[in-house]
Amino acid sequence: MDSSSIFKYHRDMLVLHGADDSLALGWRDRKSQLVRFDAMMDIADLNGCTVLDAGCGTGDMFGFLLDKYPDVKSYTGVDFIPEMIEEARTKIISPKAIFWPVSFMSTVLPEADYVLASGSLNYANADPDYIYKAISHLFQLSRCGLGFNLLKLMPYAGMLAAYDPDDIVAYCKTLSDHVVLKDDYDVEDFTMFVYR
Repeated sequence: MDSSSIFKYHRDMLVLHGADDSLALGWRDRKSQLVRFDAMMDIADLNGCTVLDAGCGTGDMFGFLLDKYPDVKSYTGVDFIPEMIEEARTKIISPKAIFWPVSFMSTVLPEADYVLASGSLNYANADPDYIYKAISHLFQLSRCGLGFNLLKLMPYAGMLAAYDPDDIVAYCKTLSDHVVLKDDYDVEDFTMFVYR
């Protein structure tokens, strides 16, 4: 799946569903988005920390993050679809949040204590090593740790890819000795935490 196809898909979904609907971001429903956010928040106590949200969409994670960790120091959301960033900037006005319309893979981004990627690594890619390159790149941006989720089962054929949790754990262990697999919250999904 190339970036132009992903770009077109999300633009079409925004027009069809509107920016306030989780379907515009490719989630099956709001519940499936929130259960993944909840799993992601277990990475650490994020109060006092800086967070980079790689593939932030319309910034939905920020409100969820702030509810659980009201003293988060700052949040930077990046997404390569400008309309998503425009929506995020419109609906989220906070001195703690900033949004950039850039790809988390092709742009030099600032480091953050924790880098989180919820849903943004699930797209199929012509490069079979893309997932490993993305994990490595995002880990390099983190001072304390990286959290990301992936599909382990394909709910339907299409533009998404599923991964074997054991393969992803093995790769993450080449980056760090402190790797945690969270695999108990959803039958289709798993979350990885890779710590410094």
